[in-house]
Amino acid sequence: MQLLQHYFPQLKEIKSIEDDGVKIVFIFDGLDECRLPLDFQSNEICCDITESSSVDVLLANLIKGNLLPSALLWITSRPAAANQIPPKCVHQVTEVRGFNDPQKEEYFRKRIRDEKKASKIISHIKSSRSLYIMCHIPVFCWISATVLETMLGKIDNRNMPKTLTEMYTHFLLIQTNVKNEKYHGTNETTPKKMSASNTEIILKLGQLALLQLERGNLIFYEEDLREMGIDVSEASVYSGVCTEIFKEECGLGERRFTALCI
Repeated sequence: MQLLQHYFPQLKEIKSIEDDGVKIVFIFDGLDECRLPLDFQSNEICCDITESSSVDVLLANLIKGNLLPSALLWITSRPAAANQIPPKCVHQVTEVRGFNDPQKEEYFRKRIRDEKKASKIISHIKSSRSLYIMCHIPVFCWISATVLETMLGKIDNRNMPKTLTEMYTHFLLIQTNVKNEKYHGTNETTPKKMSASNTEIILKLGQLALLQLERGNLIFYEEDLREMGIDVSEASVYSGVCTEIFKEECGLGERRFTALCI
């Protein structure tokens, strides 16, 4: 109750949230990003909303229905992490799929206003089975549109990226070039001519991604970056790939958390 009142002070005006007349919905977005040890078997039982407990215990007891059994819970998650929740605690599952084939084409036509460019990009995507399948994921459509729109007309169509590795590599080079232009006034996308500082931060980010993915973490925090010897401000400003995917959140006591998704 103390936790809820911290974020929603208006709850202090309500005598009891356990009355039948009070409807409560908890929305937990991103269970797969949660680092709490959700032990549904061994966690202590907590039924009293005024009792102090750790967040993982509170969350597990909310999901099990021990705490506020009349409350509704809506939890979003990637499929693999959703298996953490005992099936008996799940009353309904809704699967949100990515783009179907017509929606893939619709995305590119809405994103790229030039109809001829959009048609060429769609045609190129369709020519590569791996790229076309991956465009099921909306963020990959965004990456592909960024890369192909930048490259279109500058190089021969035969040299356009046809594999996932090529697409991600070109995206990295484009984002690095954006940084170079903004902060150094240079325009260089040749891999061999990338500066040592660019190479160093990119390699560190790669090591960070590998280590954290091995640990099952999809969101990386400041302490994770520091563990790899990465300066947070340097990564957010100079890498070129992180400028769009850093975000800050305020927790208890207005402590700020900087999160990075790669």
